[in-house]
Amino acid sequence: MAALRVSSALACSSSSSFHSYPSFFTKFQSSPIWSFSISVTPLCSRGAKRMAHSIARDTLGLTHTNQSDAPKISFAAKEIDLVEWKGDILAVGATEKDLARDGNSKFQNPLLQKLDSKLSGLLSEASFEEDFSGKFGQSTILRLPGLGSKRIALVGLGSSTSSTAAYRSLGEAAAAAAKSAQASNIAIALASTDGLSAESKLSSASAITTGAVLGTFEDNRFKSESKKPTLKSLDILGLGTGPEIEKKIKYAADVCAGVILSRELVNAPANVLTPAVLAEEAKKIASTYSDVFSANILDVEQCKELKMGSYLAVAAASANPAHFIHLSYKPSSGEIKKKIALVGKGLTFDSGGYNIKTGPGCSIELMKFDMGGAAAVLGAAKALGQIKPAGVEVHFIVAACENMISGAGMRPGDIVTASNGKTIEVNNTDAEGRLTLADALIYACNQGVEKIIDLATLTGAIVIALGPSVAGAFTPSDDLAREVVVAAEASGEKLWRMPMEESYWKSMKSGVADMINTGPGDGGAITGALFLKQFVDEKVQWLHLDIAGPVWSDEKKNATGYGVSTLVEWVLRNAL
Repeated sequence: MAALRVSSALACSSSSSFHSYPSFFTKFQSSPIWSFSISVTPLCSRGAKRMAHSIARDTLGLTHTNQSDAPKISFAAKEIDLVEWKGDILAVGATEKDLARDGNSKFQNPLLQKLDSKLSGLLSEASFEEDFSGKFGQSTILRLPGLGSKRIALVGLGSSTSSTAAYRSLGEAAAAAAKSAQASNIAIALASTDGLSAESKLSSASAITTGAVLGTFEDNRFKSESKKPTLKSLDILGLGTGPEIEKKIKYAADVCAGVILSRELVNAPANVLTPAVLAEEAKKIASTYSDVFSANILDVEQCKELKMGSYLAVAAASANPAHFIHLSYKPSSGEIKKKIALVGKGLTFDSGGYNIKTGPGCSIELMKFDMGGAAAVLGAAKALGQIKPAGVEVHFIVAACENMISGAGMRPGDIVTASNGKTIEVNNTDAEGRLTLADALIYACNQGVEKIIDLATLTGAIVIALGPSVAGAFTPSDDLAREVVVAAEASGEKLWRMPMEESYWKSMKSGVADMINTGPGDGGAITGALFLKQFVDEKVQWLHLDIAGPVWSDEKKNATGYGVSTLVEWVLRNAL
């Protein structure tokens, strides 16, 4: 990622490589019937013991991951009286309108009135004392006798018109309550479903499921001690029953499988997740879903044959060889209506090269997340392997490597040649992601696809422009922009379309080559996108997502899995 976040500490690497790889990422399994289970197997739990490697032990840091049991959650959609439900925690999502009270501080909402009556007025009294008003993010957990549940939780949804984010937050809050109380059985309901259409009920159930699954997940693979999740079952009450809601909840669980894979990939340190290991994870996806997936992993020599000089220049300094990943998804039957590609930046570590990341705020210690685009692409592949949409062929492409420093490394001022023959003067070795993406985008176009989305932690400039929660979308295609915006809105992920200001391209001209790889500084996210555009066939619709902000949560000190949900939603819409 181009500098804005960037330490001067460099780790040594030996010149050896892995001969067998840990098969270590998330597995989500769900039965074909409605009452399904989700199981999560932490990274490296089995494969670490099989690492027959010759990389120096001091480089690896003797790091082995925890052996842990996979938590399982079974979901069920039920129509049942809340006062009769039996379990550990009953969580009720309430809007500010639902919390309107009469002169005696009693609830006016019928469902809350019923619960309060069963509890002899203690619910309204306690929530009033807790100053619970239904604002978004508020929650209170009470242990009151009189219900079938041991505890009741009230969770604020905000204004009377609730959003996907509010319902997802409800699921997360319920999962957090379950962790705190060591609960194994919880139920979630809405205080009011008035005004919710059948489709809105399905969407809210999906968002609640997503929040609960992701809220339950904890990445404890690299901790010496950790608590095991206790949550075993979650009932969604009052939003309907039947095949439609079952399908919607299973879809949410499938997407969560991909999100968790993405999070684990990004969280994994660079001494564990090398380009070779990332390639092995892609091969494992193809093996697991072999009815619809195939994998083609290109080594350095094969990339040389394809004249990928831009990509290979970035990888040249690392002791860990580059691996070019190509997963192909093809439905097992039916006509292919669309051919599309997802391309992810795959820098498993970015030192900045000779333009090394230095100084306070450079975040070199976080440059393991510079493969967040690749993680989103592989996470989407896992989810789609479980969903198996018809009618669409999808190519998942990652040019995986490390950007390091050595005598063989790329220097400022070097000229590299991409596989389409265009030459690039490297005026900044820390603008390396676009160099790898150049050859990846050319390769994607050569697959005969009609549309491409690339995802990359490309620039610090986009974080300045949009902050830590919003990705920047760049495309010359209004139609593709609309498609991706709709998919992002449906998934609950935030992005904003940015301008492709062509006049800025003149700042990217070189006196000795076709172009330089960075502009003067101003509008850096835009010039980065304009650079990528040079390597996309004009006949192919293309959109670039700069995800440098939302890929990582500084608050939680964890990866977010950003992009997976939007990509899956977009692919499915292209399958229609």
